[in-house]
Amino acid sequence: MRAAPRLQPCAGAVILGLAISIVAASGALAQSRPDVGEMIDDLVTANHILYHQGVLDGFGHVSIRDPRNPSRFLMSRALAPGLVAPGDIMEFDFDGRPSDQQGREVYSERFIHAEIYRARPDVHAVVHSHSPTVIPFSVTQVPLRPVATTASFLHAGVPVFEIRNAAGMTDMLVRNSSLGKALAATLGAGPVVLLRGHGNAVVGPDIRRVVSRAIYAEVNSRLQLQALALGGPITYISPEEGTKMEAGRDANRR
Repeated sequence: MRAAPRLQPCAGAVILGLAISIVAASGALAQSRPDVGEMIDDLVTANHILYHQGVLDGFGHVSIRDPRNPSRFLMSRALAPGLVAPGDIMEFDFDGRPSDQQGREVYSERFIHAEIYRARPDVHAVVHSHSPTVIPFSVTQVPLRPVATTASFLHAGVPVFEIRNAAGMTDMLVRNSSLGKALAATLGAGPVVLLRGHGNAVVGPDIRRVVSRAIYAEVNSRLQLQALALGGPITYISPEEGTKMEAGRDANRR
């Protein structure tokens, strides 16, 4: 197995700069780029950012809807996100079939992406991660709620996908279209769904927004756990505040 790429000196600043370029850039990525090479570069960069931010580890995956053919999506072959390179990106249809497999192994949970894209025409990027601080909220009765302004997208509530309700006792992986459909139904119209004891799926209208949401879902989880540990009541961001924050961010991106 190839070793994970080592960061060069000042790597933290480099990765932060890359993160900012996707998270806060003024609408460049995945909105005005028809060139497939640049789309693939953005997808590779998203994998690396989420790996270096600790959202993805040796597992998890990122995809984008193919703007040339909205009934298909692009995602890496089965590979640790920190190792993904442009040549690893493959195209899939909504049944999870690769258009040109060439003997390459594919992610078993690609159906998460396929069925979300099928159910949500507004979604153009998906992240599935095992984001560690998120998982406690999937196995307790404590809901994930926004405590930080950067996570205001959580204001409408975060549902938890219980795979037992869809398929009984399984290995808890979303390995087929039926489970993918059940997950997409639990997600509904929201931006995040938790998978019990497993991780989460985060969606967005473009690659930069989904990277931002995946990072700040993890950050918010950490902050919420810290607030809970302090004891006493917590003042969460209200749905009204969250709606206004998201509307303001959308206006700033135009």
